[in-house]
Amino acid sequence: MKTKIFMILGVLLVTLLATAQQKPWSLQQCVDTALANNRNVKQQALTKQDKEIAYQQARQNLLPNLNASASQNWNFGRSLTVDNAYVSTNSSQSSFGISSSLILFDGLKMKYNIDARKADMYASDADLEKIKQDITTNVAAGFLQILLNKELLQIATDQLSLTLTKTDQRKALIAAGKMAEGEMLELLAQESKEELSRLRAENTLKLSLLDLAQYLELDNFENLDIVAPDNLSESDLHLLSADAVLESALTHRPEIKGAVYRLKSSELSVLTTKADYYPSLSLGAQYGSGYYNLSNLSNNKSFGQQIADNMSAIVGFNLRVPIFNKFDVHNRVHSAQLAVQSSKLYVDNAKLELKKSVQQAYYNALGAKSRWDAAQKSEIASREAYRFTNQKYEAGRATVYELYQAKSNLTQVLSEQAQAKYEYFFRIKLLELLK
Repeated sequence: MKTKIFMILGVLLVTLLATAQQKPWSLQQCVDTALANNRNVKQQALTKQDKEIAYQQARQNLLPNLNASASQNWNFGRSLTVDNAYVSTNSSQSSFGISSSLILFDGLKMKYNIDARKADMYASDADLEKIKQDITTNVAAGFLQILLNKELLQIATDQLSLTLTKTDQRKALIAAGKMAEGEMLELLAQESKEELSRLRAENTLKLSLLDLAQYLELDNFENLDIVAPDNLSESDLHLLSADAVLESALTHRPEIKGAVYRLKSSELSVLTTKADYYPSLSLGAQYGSGYYNLSNLSNNKSFGQQIADNMSAIVGFNLRVPIFNKFDVHNRVHSAQLAVQSSKLYVDNAKLELKKSVQQAYYNALGAKSRWDAAQKSEIASREAYRFTNQKYEAGRATVYELYQAKSNLTQVLSEQAQAKYEYFFRIKLLELLK
């Protein structure tokens, strides 16, 4: 009985898992999966962590250091005694100490370095966000391409169904002796043509599913299917003006933020390098003791006694004043200033490229909307033309060629309408992402 119960539960579990795997994917699920699996995202996340470590280290450089030391030496032959006299004997020396130093002034070099590493960290974060937005755009494009291909497949299937219906009607008339069998040839040729169109549309859909699966880095796409978003209707779409999108994008887009942060880092690198022109002052302290032993003396003090007697402490300041460094600082400052000029050009170029992208996306959206509106009007006219031609054909006043010419025109208009519609959807979403 228990075995049967476990078998039933196992079958139910497998069924549930299979159902879950076959459940259509939403756009958000596709985006989340792509971001989780993409190796560029993972690589940039590691780079971001590295920049965070560099920033933390720059801050921790403000802390004093602390080091311990120990040494043991053996001298053979003439050795220097504690009385500063040389004798022919073997000796051993031990020393122990602990030291610390703290930089009091370095021309604000560490402060500028902290700010520069912070800017690098923010720039790396912007790079990660840029990669994520690019992946989101690519996934959205692939997602909408699948929806378009699904609609094109449905159009091809519907047109084939109409032809099959006509074929069945003609077969019935031929069987009743009301129509010559030769009139079926054009119908069969049209049926074969539309079947080929349907197969092509089906293959195109499979290829677009494969493309999306590769974006998601899925091993198997056989059961992959998607569901259209609820807000994918004309009433939910709002065409933003190019100026409004550009104004917001110049402030919020990650590629602009990254370029600005790198410019700030370059400017701070100039100040960091210039700090080497200034003197530096540090505070140092040392505390230690030692042990000395001569092999020919029988009255060497004990190790513990010497360690206690030889305890010493040193506290002092160290001032370093640069006078001449073979123009090293001068040349490094000049190189850093050139890097600033390069960063400024990069910022200007990033803004120009963003402006081009926004304008292109805006006018592409306008063009797609115009084509969609025209296709909707053309659909009405084409449907009416097909209806009228079909009535003439049924009445024997039009040839089958005229009928299928009207039907072909309608199919083409429906395909163009679907393409314009989904292109408009994509351009609207692209403008929203650019904002």
